[in-house]
Amino acid sequence: MRCMKEITLQKEWVIKASLDDVFRVMTDFEKFPVYFPKVAESVRIKKREEDYLEMDATVKSFGQRFSVKMRTRILPQRGFVSDNDSPKFGTSGHEELLLSTHPEGTLITYTYRVSIHKIWLRVVATPLIRWYSMRYWEKAVIDELKKRVEK
Repeated sequence: MRCMKEITLQKEWVIKASLDDVFRVMTDFEKFPVYFPKVAESVRIKKREEDYLEMDATVKSFGQRFSVKMRTRILPQRGFVSDNDSPKFGTSGHEELLLSTHPEGTLITYTYRVSIHKIWLRVVATPLIRWYSMRYWEKAVIDELKKRVEK
């Protein structure tokens, strides 16, 4: 059994929009390719049971396209948590996008714990993921969200 290296990425942002508006966009997964085309190429819901979803997505990162299997629980008016696997990229992760009210709108607290299973990739990717991932996610998702919901 190979040991896995886990990296935790976390950041908070304030969006000047209602929690309802932010929640509506951030849990409309099938529209992610429209809302966030820099990171999502396609999202297909395979299974839905109330607030639980299983999805197949094609995502973009580090100049590559790769498939991700997502098992996601929507937390009504609070965001979502998702366990994601990308066999091609050799990663798995636990993602949390949590929303709360803030005097200026909505606070997003985002946490992604990623495990890199391929040892060779761990050596190359760990510094890139730590340095690049959250900056790119902020530009590709948070900035686009702000354009869509802030008034």
